[in-house]
Amino acid sequence: MRTIYMDHSATTPLDTEVFNAMKPYYTNRFGNASSIYSMGQEARKAIEKAREQVAKLINAFPQEIIFTSGGTEADNQAIISYALTNKDKGNHIITSAIEHHAVLETCDFLEKLGFEITILPVQPDGLVEPEVLRKEMKPSTILVSIMHANNEVGTIQPIKELAEISHEWGAAFHTDAVQSMGKIPIDVKEMGIDMLSGSSHKIYGPKGVGCLFVKKGIRIGSFIHGGGQERKMRAGTENVPGIVGFGKAAELALLHMAERKEKLDHLTNLLKEGIMETIPSTLLTGHPEKRIPGSVSVCFRFVEGESILLMLDSFGIMASSGSACTSGSLDPSHVLLALGLPHEIAHGSLRLTLGKDNTEEEVKYVLEVLPKVIGNIRKMSPCAAVN
Repeated sequence: MRTIYMDHSATTPLDTEVFNAMKPYYTNRFGNASSIYSMGQEARKAIEKAREQVAKLINAFPQEIIFTSGGTEADNQAIISYALTNKDKGNHIITSAIEHHAVLETCDFLEKLGFEITILPVQPDGLVEPEVLRKEMKPSTILVSIMHANNEVGTIQPIKELAEISHEWGAAFHTDAVQSMGKIPIDVKEMGIDMLSGSSHKIYGPKGVGCLFVKKGIRIGSFIHGGGQERKMRAGTENVPGIVGFGKAAELALLHMAERKEKLDHLTNLLKEGIMETIPSTLLTGHPEKRIPGSVSVCFRFVEGESILLMLDSFGIMASSGSACTSGSLDPSHVLLALGLPHEIAHGSLRLTLGKDNTEEEVKYVLEVLPKVIGNIRKMSPCAAVN
């Protein structure tokens, strides 16, 4: 049976070039980067090269990059460390209703410590309106955290405008760019970003490694305590192979970004238009145009997302329903509910996210299979029969 992977927002396959770059640091170049002898210093040089590669992807300075275990840790460090380090300035933090749980639950944690949290609503297309943010700003606001692109519906936020409003009130601006980094251009200087979270395994790099960009001059404390690694900002022996892989993946993402986007835009339009034309009672979720390449998020009436995934899997098609991190939950996606969708429609969500190796033939196969799958499920739905 053929296998078609369309869940690249959950994770991506490791690029062969990335794997080849990592291999020596698992075998004959296995030194600890904190060691002063030659093998250790070779590992140190490899980490610093990767730091330069990741920094170049977002137009940052290498010394502004802190390597972490992934996007979740980066989000936690940005928000918690900044809040605790700058609590003398205020205790108010603003985020949005469609953030990843790594941000929302971190804010919940800080609220228990006495911080005031404001969660902004979004428009039906998933956009945070800048004027809505402006109305919630106040002298005690110290941090605003709004994701660059949503992991479920793909909507891209007006980050530059949101950052400008934050700075008008003296607040720092953090963005979770896990889904956008390496897929669309990011210039932290031009966009006014103070802190940014990124992840390797979303751009064909290894799992278990990410980064936090912290703009020079931003006060932030260490998050994991112990040794002096990462300029005393993140203790623990560095994951040298993972960091090297992240660096190589960042280099390739920058090199091939334009051509990947062109291909993905073409395939995405084919998939989106095919679904909307062949399957009735279908709703496209997220912004119709301001979305990351490769992202198709829809809701089908009178069906349940888990049933769609199981039936697609029987045809060799891998996708997700809402967020991959919450697909085991019986509750509908908090993102779709924040967009104003009722529970019964949000339960019928399907997220198809394409990658650099998907083909037009694969898209056509999905468009052949998916209408049959939805039709079969609806035949068993009493709600569909009534309507």
